[in-house]
Amino acid sequence: MIVAIDVFSCPVWPVHFRGILGGDATPRALMRQGDKGRYHSGPEPHLGKIDGFGSMTLIATTLASGPGWTASEVVCSAGPTDRSFEEQHTHVAVAVVLSGTFQYRSSRGTAMLVPGAVLLGNPGDGFECSHQHSIGDRCLAFHFDPAFHENLIAGVRNVTRSRFECASLAPRQTDPALLACADHGVEAPQRLEELAHELVACVALAGTGHRGASFRTGRMARRGAARVHDLVHWMEASPQVSPSLTELAQRASLSPCHLLREFKRITGTTPYQFSLALRMRQAARLLRQGNSSVLDVALDAGFNDASDFNRRFRQMFGMTPSNYRRASDARTAALPY
Repeated sequence: MIVAIDVFSCPVWPVHFRGILGGDATPRALMRQGDKGRYHSGPEPHLGKIDGFGSMTLIATTLASGPGWTASEVVCSAGPTDRSFEEQHTHVAVAVVLSGTFQYRSSRGTAMLVPGAVLLGNPGDGFECSHQHSIGDRCLAFHFDPAFHENLIAGVRNVTRSRFECASLAPRQTDPALLACADHGVEAPQRLEELAHELVACVALAGTGHRGASFRTGRMARRGAARVHDLVHWMEASPQVSPSLTELAQRASLSPCHLLREFKRITGTTPYQFSLALRMRQAARLLRQGNSSVLDVALDAGFNDASDFNRRFRQMFGMTPSNYRRASDARTAALPY
């Protein structure tokens, strides 16, 4: 879950930035602390006791930073019993949800964020995050100084506004390969500076003046939402499985029509599209991290037809699986968008 308390934190808990980093650390000091392309590893110090509620597990790892930007892997373990708090963004926030689900409410709208969704925040915007139906999430969070972000936007054609007009982007509104690229960025921090620029351009083109996958909480069918949450977690845990809509509906105890409607309303995409993105993400990870043949990777990712896998992989990543592996091995980062 992403934070508004300057660079990173868990929005479920009201914390001070110095409480995270300790000492005299400030967001601006963090932004200025290293040269362009400086990379970090290791978890940030524990939050400790907060507001009398005790401590919670929160691991915020700064992966890379430079003048005006920082990238962090943020893992939150808050759940339905944890109280949420209203906060305010102080930097431009752009975060890719890697795993888990949570609710994000800001002055720009309300959305249920799932893997592949992108959280957006303008400096000064109020927001609140909560886990109504699940426990925990993991995100790759970028935070930018406003001036730095405006300079990035200035380089994007056909985009004139730097402020976000919506709270988030659903997976279907971004590049299909975004999840795999974010995974690669976490694994290879030297990739993150380039990814930051690409992500800002991607979000600017997709999100300016566009509504994300948002809805009114009062109209939300809580029972259906809880079942969709459970289904998303099951699909995420078994990316190699490619169940039919009927099988998914049976698992969720909903009719296929009801499931399709609720799933798309909550996640912004269809069960099939969501499953395909997870399987492609799994395939990309296997190609980067192992030496298995392309056929074995296809089978492990739930594809029974190698030619179909190659075709879909090329459509999503702009290159063949073999070329993707070579590019990753060479650290050329020749990835899409």
